[in-house]
Amino acid sequence: MEINKAYNRLVKFDAEKLGITPVQLKALFKINNNPDISLGELAEKLRLTNSTVSGVIDRLVHNGLVERVVPPGDRRTISIHLTSDGKKTLAQFNSSESMLMKKVQEVLELPEEEISHLLRLHQLVLKRLTI
Repeated sequence: MEINKAYNRLVKFDAEKLGITPVQLKALFKINNNPDISLGELAEKLRLTNSTVSGVIDRLVHNGLVERVVPPGDRRTISIHLTSDGKKTLAQFNSSESMLMKKVQEVLELPEEEISHLLRLHQLVLKRLTI
């Protein structure tokens, strides 16, 4: 839980530097990795309700970071796309300026033996906690 809290603090720190919320940053990331994603699919991937994600998307549209697109073949469906500003914002997050990316790089620089040991312990704990 402490690792999760530390990770979330880093996401919050980076999101605030970009002028957005952590949930908005996570939404940009999911949209980028899932072209033509629908609101319902995005809500599922973020593990949030459709109404919550709808509000997040409204604010991202208002800030010019995403757009809603109606595909020509199906006017009932709306897909969400990053705008060029949204792509720039995400690129800033992925840059060396990101505190999260700096810290993740530090973790990746741990000796391979240490990482293997950590993963092995993780699997042991997971196995014992699984029904």
